Amino acid sequence: MAERRARTQREPLSRARVVTTAVTLADEKGATGATMRAIATQLGVEAMSLYNHVSGRDDILDGMVDAVFAEIDLPAPGTDWKQAMRDRAASSRAALRRHPWSVGLMDSRSRPGPNTLRHHDAVIGVLRAGGFSVAMAAHAFSVIDSYLYGFVLQELSLPFTNPDELEEVAATMFSDLPVDAYPHLRELAMEHALQPGYDYGDEFEYGLTLILDALHPDEP
Repeated sequence: MAERRARTQREPLSRARVVTTAVTLADEKGATGATMRAIATQLGVEAMSLYNHVSGRDDILDGMVDAVFAEIDLPAPGTDWKQAMRDRAASSRAALRRHPWSVGLMDSRSRPGPNTLRHHDAVIGVLRAGGFSVAMAAHAFSVIDSYLYGFVLQELSLPFTNPDELEEVAATMFSDLPVDAYPHLRELAMEHALQPGYDYGDEFEYGLTLILDALHPDEP
């Protein structure tokens, strides 16, 4: 009787719950960990029950990617294009870091969801309003996202997350090498990366500024 009452009081299964659960599993175990069976187990249902709400794993992946796009702040209409691209890149980077599995999937879906489409339309709209032609808006969007995704991939793969870990990595790297081996690498490590206050994330802003300063709206 108690079990039946618990089932009655349980939140109804829905596509949104399936996708949210899949995202949580992927955050913990990577995208491959978000299997139909694992999602169903997490929700306390049989795997076949999921098919009442999603058509299959591809549909779930579509929803997962769309959920990440929903976390990215959209550029506000009327915002200066350069500031809008800077803010949007920062918000995107934060979302990708929260969901490391998503980096390789963001533009991979052939059936993008409403949040994905809304995001892309807003970015293109800000560039077009800023004076970019259709072709130049496409170029700008491509180069910014190539840098954004590439930087996050590199950032997530680094063998350190804080200054102490970085110092340990550097010590291990140079411990068995002669002092005069790889002098330029040693110089960069000692005079830049190992200096107080160093944060690899600062490199993102530097590179983004170079890109945005190199982009220009079309001449009227």
